[in-house]
Amino acid sequence: MNGAKIVLNSLVDQGVDIIFGYPGGATLPIYDELFKQKKLKHILVRHEQGAVHAAEGYARSSGKVGVVCVTSGPGATNCVTGLADAYMDSIPIVCLTGQVPTKLIGNDAFQEADTTGITRPVTKHNYLVKNVKDLEKIMQEAFYVAKSGRPGPVLIDLPKDILNEIYIYKGKKLITTKINKPILNKSLIKKVVSLIIKAKKPIFYCGGGVINSGPKASNILTKLIRKTKFPCTNTLMGLGCFPAIDKQFVGMLGMHGTYEANLAMHDSDLIIAVGSRFDDRVTGNLSKFSPYAKKVHIDVDPSSINKNVKVDVALIGDVSEIINLIYLELNKNKNLLKFNNVTKWWAQINDWKKKNCLGYKKNNYPIKPQYAIERLYELTKTKDCFVTTGVGQHQMWAAQYYKFNKPNRWMTSGGLGTMGYGLPAAIGAQIANPGKLVVDIDGEASFLMTMQEISTICQYKLPVKIFIVNNRWMGMVRQWQELIHGGRYSESYTESLPDFVKLAESFGIEGLKAEKSSEVDKVIKEMIEIKKPVLVDMVVDQKENCFPMIPSGAAHNEILLGPEDQTDETINEEGMVLV
Repeated sequence: MNGAKIVLNSLVDQGVDIIFGYPGGATLPIYDELFKQKKLKHILVRHEQGAVHAAEGYARSSGKVGVVCVTSGPGATNCVTGLADAYMDSIPIVCLTGQVPTKLIGNDAFQEADTTGITRPVTKHNYLVKNVKDLEKIMQEAFYVAKSGRPGPVLIDLPKDILNEIYIYKGKKLITTKINKPILNKSLIKKVVSLIIKAKKPIFYCGGGVINSGPKASNILTKLIRKTKFPCTNTLMGLGCFPAIDKQFVGMLGMHGTYEANLAMHDSDLIIAVGSRFDDRVTGNLSKFSPYAKKVHIDVDPSSINKNVKVDVALIGDVSEIINLIYLELNKNKNLLKFNNVTKWWAQINDWKKKNCLGYKKNNYPIKPQYAIERLYELTKTKDCFVTTGVGQHQMWAAQYYKFNKPNRWMTSGGLGTMGYGLPAAIGAQIANPGKLVVDIDGEASFLMTMQEISTICQYKLPVKIFIVNNRWMGMVRQWQELIHGGRYSESYTESLPDFVKLAESFGIEGLKAEKSSEVDKVIKEMIEIKKPVLVDMVVDQKENCFPMIPSGAAHNEILLGPEDQTDETINEEGMVLV
């Protein structure tokens, strides 16, 4: 069979049933073979960036590898943002790119680009196939690399002549080598349990690595946290790995995390970091980060250990396996009967909670964005809803006010902060979860970046709900300009927005709008009841800022709770806290 058919057969053998893509000259052999078969369904997006984000949404909500197919040149370069996003957030993607024939590579041929060179910094691994004999093995290896260890995107660059060349497809598993798992030192498990029993101000700090490890990891982690009675905080990427409604959950951590979570991290004497990488948005000022705490770091990626924060105990391996060993060892420990050291710690945390850091002033007009998302949660919480977002204030409000109680229900761009992520990611999540409610909580500025994907939603009759929190600004940019740059709102106001209801109708989908708080519930209920795609224009307060907020360069205990903290004495023009 030809190389194109080898590619498709390899995908089928890997359990793939969905490909997101956009055809072009260099990949026509693949699309010709797609036409001849029925095992693989192709989703035609409207932009290659959208293809990768859709594959991310599919992968994150299903636990499978997302697959993308695009053409050479601009098709491949349009994928770079999506690949960088998947790389930063550890999402398993296999991206197939077309390439000019091998004899033309390096000749500046039509739609030629050095795809492997361009994407090397934003992929876990990439390949340029130079011989059809290697194609089957490379396809298998790509999936193995994408999902093993710390997941990530893998790219395979496919010259057109390789796709047309004839070779034998063996259909056998050709990969026999396995990544050597680190052997856990059992004494380290006992050391962690000893630290747990002695701790007086402990906290679990859990990230996206827990979710990447699979549902089992979240289940065993929840059992361990409940057994210890310790507080738990999640990163932006970790939301849902521990139930948000659990009484031991103290909220999200970091720049826009809760007052109690951030102060608990600062004052703690033991941090158990599970599948989290001590990102700068979490740690703040490294020199002031959790100065009194012993630190335990559990992660599958050895390169994350001591990268940002020096830790006392490092456990490298699969989160679910390590957490289970800690849980079993804790059960065996007789000192557990005396294990009640955290009563005073909880009294302190409950005292911090009295600040009600997520409180806001409710009014009928204009709608407060916090209220819109709170009501969205209350009216969808029984629906097992999947939520995606763009990037900006709406993203942080969604993280603060929408409670995630299961893993794989929350999909947002964390590491790269990619505006435009929400809509195509919702497409992938809806395809992976037919019949489920999928909502893209978006900002109008983020939405405009990839809004052409409404056409994809229509073509495949996907009942995605687009919930635009519309404040007519690039909200997070405006907030920083107000706090840090003296209210000089340079190019952050979007002056000519479309009528979103008419825009929706022009695509043949339902458009709804709310401008008063009294209209919010009615519009959300209508959005849910309509079994087709819906776009909601939720017009909210233009001046509302997202709090709490830790300014850049500040420590956890230098958190700002609201407008009353916005003074020139607090922050200088570099965003540094003035002490």
